[in-house]
Amino acid sequence: MKDPDRRVLVAVDMESYSRRDNVLQYRAQLTFQEVMAAACSEVGFDRASWQIQQGGDGELAILPQGTSERAVLARLTPVLDRLLRETNRGLSDEARIRLRVAVHEGPVHLDGANGFPSDAVVTVCRLVDSPQLKTALRQFPDAAVALIVSDRLYQDIVRQYQDLRLDHFQPVTARIADKGFEAAAWIYVPGESIPATGDRPDPQDSVPDQPDDGPGGAGVDDRRPGPRPRPADGGVSARDIQIPGIGTVGNKNSIEVSGWPGGLGSWESPR
Repeated sequence: MKDPDRRVLVAVDMESYSRRDNVLQYRAQLTFQEVMAAACSEVGFDRASWQIQQGGDGELAILPQGTSERAVLARLTPVLDRLLRETNRGLSDEARIRLRVAVHEGPVHLDGANGFPSDAVVTVCRLVDSPQLKTALRQFPDAAVALIVSDRLYQDIVRQYQDLRLDHFQPVTARIADKGFEAAAWIYVPGESIPATGDRPDPQDSVPDQPDDGPGGAGVDDRRPGPRPRPADGGVSARDIQIPGIGTVGNKNSIEVSGWPGGLGSWESPR
C-alpha cells in the first residue's frame, strides 16, 4: 500500500435527480458536465486534472495537489450558482438543475482497487447528502447551489481569510446514527443570509431521513428544543423559533422560523 496523498475533495449531487424520467436524466447529465466545465474554466481550474468518480447524478472529485483551497471555497460555488441560474431560466421546475456541493480535505489513497479508500472521502459524501444541506437548497428556491464545508476547512480557510461573509455561514452538526457518523460543518447559500439559531440541544437519538440517491446515501437528523416567543415588533430574530410538535429535519413535522418560509430552525451549532 502506498502512502496517501492529502487532497481537497469536492462532492457534488443534483437535487431530485431520481424523480426525472430517462430523457430528463440524460439532459441533466449533459447540463451538469457543461456547467461544471464552464465554472472550472472561469475560476481557473484544470478540470482535466481532477480525478473524478462519476455517479450519474453527481460526482466525487479528488483535486490535484497545489489546488487553491481559497478558490475552491470562495469562487467555485458562487460561479456555479450564477451559471446554473442562467441555464435554468425559462425551464420547468422538473428540468431545472440545482446542486448540493460539499468540500473537505484529508489523506486519500489514490491507488485503491475500487475507488479511493479514505475516511475523508466518506465524510465529504456524507456531508453532501445531509438533510441540512437539502433543506437549505429547498428554503431558497431562487438559489441554484448550496454548499457545505467541513469545520476544518471553515476554521482554516473561511474564517481566516473571509473571502465570503462569515455571517452567511450556518453551523450544523451532521449526525448519522446507523453509520456512527457525526461531523461539525458549515452551510453557505450564495447570495442568501441564513439566520443563526443561537443555541443547540443535547444530542438525541436520530431518526433516519428519507433515502436519497446522493453519493453518501446518508441520513442525518437534528432536533431543536421548545418554542421561543416572536418579537413584539414582528421582526426576524435569530432566536425566534416556533416549533409545533417535534421538529426533525428530514421528516414531515413542521418547523417555522419567523420570517423564513419553511424555517431553518432545525439546524444546530456544532459543539
